[in-house]
Amino acid sequence: MPTDEIATAWLETALGRRCLANEQRLVRQALDRVFGEQLLQIGSWGGRESFLRYARTQHESLVGLRPEDRGADFIAAAQELPVATDAIDAVLLPHTLELTRSPHALLREADRVLRADGQLIVLGFVPNGPWGLRHLLARDGYPPGHRRMIREGRLRDWLTLLSFEVESVTPCCHTLPFERIRRFGTLPRERWAERWLPFLAGSYMLSAQKRVQGMTPIRPAWKRPRLRAVGGLVEPTTRASPTPGVVSGK
Repeated sequence: MPTDEIATAWLETALGRRCLANEQRLVRQALDRVFGEQLLQIGSWGGRESFLRYARTQHESLVGLRPEDRGADFIAAAQELPVATDAIDAVLLPHTLELTRSPHALLREADRVLRADGQLIVLGFVPNGPWGLRHLLARDGYPPGHRRMIREGRLRDWLTLLSFEVESVTPCCHTLPFERIRRFGTLPRERWAERWLPFLAGSYMLSAQKRVQGMTPIRPAWKRPRLRAVGGLVEPTTRASPTPGVVSGK
């Protein structure tokens, strides 16, 4: 069975529906602060309308990474998105890094297509606690079809290398990872568990902003040109180079 169908089947369970509902709540809150022309969702977790219906941008598009992705506007490879550089105001990755073969390439492409100060929103499963244990013990990963779980700290490191500033990380889906439990409670119960049972968190939402700042290159003293004083001030050079660690994606 294709990965997309496996994920869809899990989302139709009571646990899957609860998890998706909590993620929708968090993404809706995040998108309330995102404006501009274009929102790009990469990956079809939950279908087209699960998250894009909350967009406040002028346009929104869904990029599928495999032919079976439902509701996609177009299909593309993670390392070669057919999107212009610096053209997108916000990118949403709903568990996409866990399902793709090359999460690093996908992050580099997200960095490339985002405009300066653009917003990146990532949903991921927590590799610690009961959910991480279930993932390790499951033959096909957990939730079914997931290749990996990515620690929040590791994701922060990757984003720092790309010059993103992590603004917030919010855990959710506080429950045990068992589909056969009949009752999983409602959102008020979720908020109670978030406060008193944080170790039960199954997923998280990370929000980050792309920061692109130029800086003046420092040349060795024996190659440094003589600076001219203008009006009592040293005239700065007009040449600049990208911040170390920023990946151009070209």
